[in-house]
Amino acid sequence: MPKTRAQKGEIVDELSQKLGKMKSVVFTSISGYTMDDANLLRQKGREVGVEVMVAKKTLLNKALENNGFTIAPDELEGSILTTIGLDDEVAAAKLIAEFAKDREAIQIVGGILEGKFVGRDAIKQLATLPSREQLLAMFVRSLNAPISGFVNVLAGNLRSLVYVLNAIKTAKI
Repeated sequence: MPKTRAQKGEIVDELSQKLGKMKSVVFTSISGYTMDDANLLRQKGREVGVEVMVAKKTLLNKALENNGFTIAPDELEGSILTTIGLDDEVAAAKLIAEFAKDREAIQIVGGILEGKFVGRDAIKQLATLPSREQLLAMFVRSLNAPISGFVNVLAGNLRSLVYVLNAIKTAKI
C-alpha cells in the first residue's frame, strides 16, 4: 500500500534526525535480504549502538540533503539498507562487513564518514579497524610498557644479585 505524503514526511524527518546525530553511515545493496536477516541485523545493531533502516532512495536523498549531504544518484543503486553508527565511527562498518560475509547478495555500496561520501573500499578498510575500546586498551598498554620495562630492569638487577649470592654460598659449601 502506498504511503501518504505525511507518512513520507515522517520518514524523512526521522532519517534526517538520525543522520544529524550520526558518526558514520554505511549504505548497502540488499537484493535477497529476508525478514530473518532484517531481524537479526537490527538485533545486532541495537547491541552495538547502530540504527538499521530501509527507506526509499528518494526519501533517503531528501534526508541527506536536509543534513547537507549530496550523493550522486548513480552511487546508490538497487535496494539500499542504511546503517547509521550513532556511538562509534567503526561500529556500522564492522556490523555490515561481518553480516555480509555469509551473504553474497548483500554488498557494501559506500557510506558517509567525516561529512563526506566514501566508496566501498574505504568502508571495508574502516571495518578492519579495531573498535574504540580495543584502541583504548592498546593505548593503555603502550602507556604501561615503559613502566613495566623499568620494573623488569630493576627486578633483573635483584635477580642477578640473588644468583651471585647463591653462587658464593654454593662455592663456600
